[in-house]
Amino acid sequence: MQFTTKIPVQKSNFPIDYDSKIMLLGSCFAENMGNKFDYFKFQATTNPFGIVFNAVSLEKLIRRSVENRKFTESDIFFHNDLWHCYEVHSELSNSDKDSFLESLNDIIRSTNKQLNDSTHIIITLGTSWVYRNIESNEIVANCHKVSQKQFAKELLPIETIVQSLESILFHVSILNPNCKFIFTVSPVRHVKDGFTENTLSKAHLIAAIHSVLNQKFSTSLELTTQNNIYFPAYEIMMDELRDYRFYAEDMLHPNQTAIDYIWIQFFENYVSESVFGLMNEICSIQKGLQHRPFNPNTESHQKFLKNLKTKMTTIEKKLPFISFDN
Repeated sequence: MQFTTKIPVQKSNFPIDYDSKIMLLGSCFAENMGNKFDYFKFQATTNPFGIVFNAVSLEKLIRRSVENRKFTESDIFFHNDLWHCYEVHSELSNSDKDSFLESLNDIIRSTNKQLNDSTHIIITLGTSWVYRNIESNEIVANCHKVSQKQFAKELLPIETIVQSLESILFHVSILNPNCKFIFTVSPVRHVKDGFTENTLSKAHLIAAIHSVLNQKFSTSLELTTQNNIYFPAYEIMMDELRDYRFYAEDMLHPNQTAIDYIWIQFFENYVSESVFGLMNEICSIQKGLQHRPFNPNTESHQKFLKNLKTKMTTIEKKLPFISFDN
């Protein structure tokens, strides 16, 4: 007997392997997936500008990175003893203005290179609800605990999200026309917006992504969306895992069991079967590194460490970009 509704996942025609260079951008669920890629030692970069929940803010950062357009003093502000930027997450904020600008522009340069080199970009959208700064009339990625009076909350229309996603595809293609995109919607529920409002928000995201994937749009590069795909993380969580035992204590975020399950659905369909064996070897090493013996000085444990070191050295020689020191 089957007690869940299995969500079909379309097999990728451009699977990820250890030669792939992956960039993950978007919501906190992008971080969950990024942690999995890091654990298995893929060449992956996750959210260089911090978590970004909405498509418009993501588009701004990608355009800025593609154009190598530096941040200036006009892009930052001082609040609560720190320098902030409305385009990036608070985790990047800094008490020193010059250091902050230097750090932001270093990220611009490195992101430009990563966009140029990436074989796969995974974009996870979190919400259609955004905050617009009343003074500048700009949508912000993060309010940085500035007074709510300075912002107007609004729901992005589907058409606006479509325009931002198409702009992302177009601008990345200027640097890297062969890059493949994987779009997904975060399964994290934003109930602070309201339960009905959260559903509406996710519906806008899903409609926008499928609108982009199901059409051809004309550019000077004659782009199509044939090389891009949708991964149904949201649908797996909402339907296949529709039980509170798959949620964290806040009853909003997927717990580790759910994250692991969604990751399995992802790698079984989007990662090349040719690297499954290597992934198992790396997983075995990672578990070995996490092992904490009762008696570390025993002969058996020293032999275990020697065998573990041999396995690590073999993989590091085969794939020099892999290091088990971090």
